[in-house]
Amino acid sequence: MTDRPSHLPERLAVLPNAEAAEFLTDGLLTGREEVPSIKLNQVTEPLAHTDRRGELRPVRDLAEDAMAYCRSNGFKATQADAWLAPRLHAALRLTRREAADPGFWNYLALGVAPDYVVWRHLPEPKDDKVAKVAAVRFRGPYHKQAFARLWWAAELFRDGADYGPVVTACGNQDILNTALRMSVINHRPTAQAIVRLVVKGTITGGREANALAGAVNASAATLMYDVIAPDHSERDSRPLLDWIDEAETARQVSRNALPTGPAEEPAPELSVSMLADYFADLFADAPVRGRDEPEAAEEEA
Repeated sequence: MTDRPSHLPERLAVLPNAEAAEFLTDGLLTGREEVPSIKLNQVTEPLAHTDRRGELRPVRDLAEDAMAYCRSNGFKATQADAWLAPRLHAALRLTRREAADPGFWNYLALGVAPDYVVWRHLPEPKDDKVAKVAAVRFRGPYHKQAFARLWWAAELFRDGADYGPVVTACGNQDILNTALRMSVINHRPTAQAIVRLVVKGTITGGREANALAGAVNASAATLMYDVIAPDHSERDSRPLLDWIDEAETARQVSRNALPTGPAEEPAPELSVSMLADYFADLFADAPVRGRDEPEAAEEEA
């Protein structure tokens, strides 16, 4: 199985898409080879910022601890998402502009923790075929790439400083995989309303999560959620910038308690509760495949 890189520099870096493609070999994708880490680090570019947020060791340690957390508790690899997403977000303290650079995530996947990507995303073999990790888990769009998807889930589902909703969203693979790619999820009350239905038990399984996401997305084509359920009209960027500045003196992200995000105001409660009721009504009428049948256990590589 792919192991940790033999060469780990002190700082994170950027690995452009063109250079990343060279390292996506069949040996890596099947978990049989290591990434040639010295060669990889010769084609990287430095981060634009030079502060403590760029230190490599905290990210590497988080990846190792996520694997240890699941192994020690007998959990499936999919259960690492809910543990790692808020902690990765809190450790990196990125702006959305910084997080939009795919080269940053390429480097995390190939230069920092390729063993984590293989461990988390290698599917079970089927029909005697060799199992392979999808290349998009190393170099792919934000909603599929192994680390980008977790960061963006934490960014879009956190409620101000509270990462609790992130744990809920990432604990349901269909919410994470389907809702994350919908543009309406950028509307904070929409994201929180979806999470609230999971917490209430209205949404319990993958089929239901997919049905809800489809209904919410379809309704958004004719109904502007930000009009009927407004977010704060003017969101202050200062709490985020202060939180980023505090990275210089921040302690290591806790492995036991949830971290605290930037001290932004949470989504307006009236907007969230109104949309939660509206989405519950949408879901009641939405077609759910096998609604009355027992659902098989979720599995997502």
